[in-house]
Amino acid sequence: MEQEQGKSNRMGTPEHTQSFYISKITEIMRTRKRGDTPVALVHTYGCQQNVSDSEKIKGFLEQMGFSFTDDPEQADFILMNTCAVRGHAENRVFGNIGALKNLKRRHPSLLIAVCGCMMEEREASEHMRRKFPFVGLIFGTHVLHRFPELLYRALTEKENMVQERGDEQEDLHIAEGLPVHRDGKIRAWLTIMYGCNNFCSYCIVPYVRGRERSREPDAILKEFKGLVDAGYKDITLLGQNVNSYGKTLEHPVNFAGLLRMLDKVEGDYRIRFMTSHPKDATHELIDTMAEGKHICHHLHLPVQSGCNRILKEMNRHYTREDYIGLVKYAREKIPDISLTSDIIVGFPGETRDEFLETVSLIKEVGYTSLFTFIYSPREDTAAAKMPDPVPAEEKTKWLQELCAEQEKISAVRCAGEVGKTRRVLVEGRNPKTDLLHGRTGGNVVVDFPGSDEIIGSFANVKITEAWNWILKGTLV
Repeated sequence: MEQEQGKSNRMGTPEHTQSFYISKITEIMRTRKRGDTPVALVHTYGCQQNVSDSEKIKGFLEQMGFSFTDDPEQADFILMNTCAVRGHAENRVFGNIGALKNLKRRHPSLLIAVCGCMMEEREASEHMRRKFPFVGLIFGTHVLHRFPELLYRALTEKENMVQERGDEQEDLHIAEGLPVHRDGKIRAWLTIMYGCNNFCSYCIVPYVRGRERSREPDAILKEFKGLVDAGYKDITLLGQNVNSYGKTLEHPVNFAGLLRMLDKVEGDYRIRFMTSHPKDATHELIDTMAEGKHICHHLHLPVQSGCNRILKEMNRHYTREDYIGLVKYAREKIPDISLTSDIIVGFPGETRDEFLETVSLIKEVGYTSLFTFIYSPREDTAAAKMPDPVPAEEKTKWLQELCAEQEKISAVRCAGEVGKTRRVLVEGRNPKTDLLHGRTGGNVVVDFPGSDEIIGSFANVKITEAWNWILKGTLV
């Protein structure tokens, strides 16, 4: 019976099949748990998409009767959901997994699992298998919808369970209706598409997340309405390149069209989205943001470099001039728009003069904030094969120089907020200051005094002080 259930699950993953495994795991954990209920720890590395994936895994675990902890000593099951975008993230994963060896020795019944983007890299997966034999379950992003089956096999089979990527059809499969255990009650992540077709020369994502495939708009709308009805106030639409949304649908709907559809839902909430690729960001998208009732005036638009030669080497398919033109149009249509971006410093072959073109671009654009990174080579990407003569110490100096310039820009932009009144979503308290803590529609953090009663709601706050990245205000 159990073998036949496993075979039928391979393609399409019927809901009743995963329910079968959920019930079997529930029975197993009655005798395997150390406390009153089985306890799981799920640790997430990387981007918001990984956070969203972890919430689905926790949804399955919740159906199996698990509660959750942040203390490894209390856990019957520990799962690390990994990121492969930069080498530093991978090294952290290996270090943290290694630290669990003694815990596994003290608690032999503990099951340790590793999943996510790193485990779609053959070398990383093989390294995990060889160096950490106490890890009982390894699987990648493409089989997340089969998690109950994989966990059941890990609990019942003597050999460690390693799930390689499925066949081509399973790689393209979009599983709807998966359970979700959301980590908060105010902000929510909503995935609208998976994968990426851009193949930027430095990026591993298309290799570990696969080709682009979009969810049907009706499925997205249903989930979105459910979040609004549940009281979520800040809903972020997720995709590696949301501006490519809809291209794989039988009846295509572009991203601007999807935004307009969601924006019509009644309620008191905000819509955000990430990430936008500049080559696919259109005037229609900007116009939709300007006209929307709920769409935040915040655009995260990763430029990566301000140098046209480097952009070409990165395979980004736009020029500095294209990017600046889009920014100018956005500022014309949405004067209060908040622009943020990603920058890679020290791309292979980048000279100091080319780096300074990026510095001049951030001055010209005037970003609210930046996410900055030193180039990290990823095996099997085109950039990893390029000559890279600039030493790491020099790249570090460049990064520090770039960040110093952005701090000046941010300080000026934040100072310009003083005296204005902003609508802020109150998210909680800042543990360092004990002030209420929230965000503007432009995704700028504001701290202000007030009562816990307004946490989870919108409040009008007059900005009284600016501290570079954070604003301080008072309720009005």
